[in-house]
Amino acid sequence: MYQRMKPCLAAAIAACLALLPAFSTTAADDSAPDTLCVMTYNLRYASPNPPNAWPDRRPLMRECIQTVRPDLIGTQEGVYSQLKDLASDLKEYEWIGLGRDGGSKGEFMAIFYLRSRFEPLEFDHFWLSDTPNVIASSTWGNSNRRMVTWVKFQDRKTGRQFYLFNTHFDHQVQAAREKSAELLRTRIADLQTTLPVLVTGDFNANEKNKAYEILTTDSLLKDTWYLAKTRRGEGLASFNNFKEIPKTNSRIDWILARGPVAVAVSEIVTFSKDGQFPSDHCPVVAWLRLAE
Repeated sequence: MYQRMKPCLAAAIAACLALLPAFSTTAADDSAPDTLCVMTYNLRYASPNPPNAWPDRRPLMRECIQTVRPDLIGTQEGVYSQLKDLASDLKEYEWIGLGRDGGSKGEFMAIFYLRSRFEPLEFDHFWLSDTPNVIASSTWGNSNRRMVTWVKFQDRKTGRQFYLFNTHFDHQVQAAREKSAELLRTRIADLQTTLPVLVTGDFNANEKNKAYEILTTDSLLKDTWYLAKTRRGEGLASFNNFKEIPKTNSRIDWILARGPVAVAVSEIVTFSKDGQFPSDHCPVVAWLRLAE
C-alpha cells in the first residue's frame, strides 16, 4: 500500500510547488553571498491626482520592492518628495541623485543601494547633450532634459568594486536616443578601467532600436536579459501604462553589463494588487554575479 501511494504523493507535492508564486523561486537565487540583485524601475513621477495617484501607489511600490529585495535599484522619473517617501518606506536603503533641472528640481535618476552592503566611493552626474557638464542642458531636440547618474561602489561582502550608471533616454526624439547612447558609450570607455560596469535605465526603446545596437555593438555592453539562464516574463512588455501588460515582447527597460558577469535569472516583475500597478512600468530585475 505504501509503495503504491508514493507516486500520488510525489504528484501532489509537484502540483503544490507549481502553484507557488514566482517570487518564492526568485528569492532563492540570491542565496549566494556574492550575488547582486539589480533592479531598474521607472517610478512614474508622483502626482496627487487620480487615477494612479502617488498616495495610492506608494504602499504598493514599497511592497513590490520589499518582496523582490534588490541590492541596487536604478530609478527613473522620481521627484524629490517621492524619493524621500521611498527612503522613509525602505529604511535599509540610502540613495544618491540630483534633479535633472539642478538641485532638487525635476526628475531624478536616483540610485538606491543597501547601506549595510555597499560603500559609495565616487559619484557624479552628466546630461545627455552636447554640453554634458552643463546642468539641465538639452541640445538634441528633446524638450525634456535627460541625464545620467553614476556611482562607483565597493561591495562590503566581497571587497569588489564596480560602477553603476543609471539613465532615462528621451521618449520622442530618436536622434536624441542615438546620441545619448553614443555619449553613454563614450563616458563608460573614458573610465579606462577593468572594473565591471552595470547600466540600468528606461531607454524608451526596445532591442530593435538603433540606440540598443550602439550600446551593445562590439559587446561593449551585454544585455543581462539574454545572459540569464532563466528568464521570467518573457514575451511581455516592460511598460504597462497602468493597464494589462501587453504581450508584445517590447522591453524598454534594460540592465546592461560590461565585463565578465554570470546571470542566473532575469525577470519582468508583474506585481499588482486589485488591478493597480505601482507604476506604469514593470521593474526589470537581474540576479547576477560579477567575476573577478
